[in-house]
Amino acid sequence: MGHPSTPHFRTFHALRIKGFATIDTLVDITTHRDTDVNAHLDEFSGAGHVQFRENRGLWQLTPDGRAAHAEELARDLEGIDPVAALGDHYPAFVEVNVNFKQLCGDWQLRNGEPNDHTDAGYDAEIIARLGEMDQVARPIVSAMGDVIDRLSPYATRLGNVLEKVRSGETNMFTGVMCGSFHDVWMELHEDLILTQGIDRAHEGSF
Repeated sequence: MGHPSTPHFRTFHALRIKGFATIDTLVDITTHRDTDVNAHLDEFSGAGHVQFRENRGLWQLTPDGRAAHAEELARDLEGIDPVAALGDHYPAFVEVNVNFKQLCGDWQLRNGEPNDHTDAGYDAEIIARLGEMDQVARPIVSAMGDVIDRLSPYATRLGNVLEKVRSGETNMFTGVMCGSFHDVWMELHEDLILTQGIDRAHEGSF
């Protein structure tokens, strides 16, 4: 088992990663029960660290919550140097990320026009490439989960979403705020950036 995090922090951190999130999304990221996530949110709300956007059904951190998260993150990482611990895994992830960005572009556009997904052969080719990318990425992501335990659900989550894409749920490739492969991949990337204290703009990885 990798470096542990408290259930409380995992919920707090998941909300920091997403920016805005439903209960179901936080359950998916943390692997907690919804009752536990609700209890954590009640606690955060009482401290003034989160607020609920009722019109959208979404939770988000308050400015005080973002400041508190930075302190909690430092405590979460006590006893581990995440940059050193992740070693070569993160550079390998960034390399795969370049491939993933190309795949997303190829999925969304075909011959310079929006892909309407009427060409089954074209879509099948891109999905096959996504599967090949996943085979490269999965060992990297799993290895990072072995180092830091809260990263461990990502490999399984990516695999589960890939199967949805393969079964014909085209929105699960690059859809937004629907638990798509792109959503989960971006959550993982943001988690790694926050965990290592990386400046995304300086790194140039989006």
